[in-house]
Amino acid sequence: MIQQIVKSVVLAGGRGSRLGPLTDRCTKPAVYFGGKYRIIDFVLSNCINSGFRNILVFTQYKSQSLQRHIYQGWGMFQSNFRELIEVIPAQQQLGKVWYRGTADAVYQNLEEIKKQSPRYVLILAGDHIYKMNYSDLVRDHIERRAEVTIAGIEVKKFQATAFGVMEVNEMQRVVGFKEKPETPQLISGQEVALVSMGIYLFNMEVLEEWLLRDAENSASSHDFGKDLLPSLIREAGVFVHKFQDPNSKVIKYWRDVGTVDTYFDTSMDLINRVPQLNLYDPDWPIWAAPMQVPPAKFVFNDPYYMGIAGDSIITDGCVIDGGRVRHSILCSGTRIHNCAELEEVICLPGVNIGRYCRLKRVILDENTRVLEGTVIGEDPKEDGRWFYVTDHHVVVVNQETLDRRSEYLQERTITSLKQAG
Repeated sequence: MIQQIVKSVVLAGGRGSRLGPLTDRCTKPAVYFGGKYRIIDFVLSNCINSGFRNILVFTQYKSQSLQRHIYQGWGMFQSNFRELIEVIPAQQQLGKVWYRGTADAVYQNLEEIKKQSPRYVLILAGDHIYKMNYSDLVRDHIERRAEVTIAGIEVKKFQATAFGVMEVNEMQRVVGFKEKPETPQLISGQEVALVSMGIYLFNMEVLEEWLLRDAENSASSHDFGKDLLPSLIREAGVFVHKFQDPNSKVIKYWRDVGTVDTYFDTSMDLINRVPQLNLYDPDWPIWAAPMQVPPAKFVFNDPYYMGIAGDSIITDGCVIDGGRVRHSILCSGTRIHNCAELEEVICLPGVNIGRYCRLKRVILDENTRVLEGTVIGEDPKEDGRWFYVTDHHVVVVNQETLDRRSEYLQERTITSLKQAG
């Protein structure tokens, strides 16, 4: 079986700085998504559903919550059957140097990768939302006798500037590769470009050879997209595997939730009656850590204090205690008190929202306590004074910013009382 000769490597060390406060305490792959998942659950689920159960996860930036999540939620492997999922933090293998780029992260861990003598190495980004059967990619690679295969997807011209853009010939061989070009190479006759998904399949010996070359190149930034791939296509057999969703021939769903706006929009799509990403598909399940918490509860059957939620995802452990929730996502442990109103709100775990609060287009970080009567999302100017606000007017709120705002309002109230007295 092809699964037994492939080792999967998940790169999960990036901060994801464009996610603002959401990655102040954890790496991007550990950020919650869709109520009960972490972003990394999607790539790990793809591995499991594809039959690939020999997985290394390389971490670096603030990785503790990610490591805990994998140990607690992904313990279904049997090492005696060559199955494993192992988290390997950055260890300065080459002296006082952390990972200098994606290629360097793999280079510093070559000895771990070579254990069990894999024939192929599948390199995956741990921070994208999608479903993909990696077995199809491996079969493509073997049939073409490729040395490297890159998973590619077509995106619109204006989006392509954020990715590595490929040019291919009629045999699907990659003949050109530019990382984040200002003027992307378009597919002939179309307003779309073929871009890299950050998914690479290498023959083991080819990977080792080129990583050694790159490590010796002092001018390199040691990144797959910027350095290795442009050089590889001139000397090696590099092909593209065009992305196919395992459950759809129409919708090819893949999202890089690299900014707060894309994270918010991708999350809100899940609430639609027929979302583009189907989380309820038994043929391609997305796995997550089990939560030992009570079921969700809606309190008060009273016309003035009724706890209700519409067009929303409510996770186990939530209590809606007389509040009203619309088009929102509540992670485990969220508590909404009476007369609070939420619209287009994402609550990460442990959020507590007081009475008479009004929140719109807000993301609340973990364990945030919103005091009674707080209003966020109605006055862009006021929100911008205290919180992280995106170009599309999504407000990210954490406890630190709420506390600063509360202290200011208290001081202003005290000053007003003194002046009045």
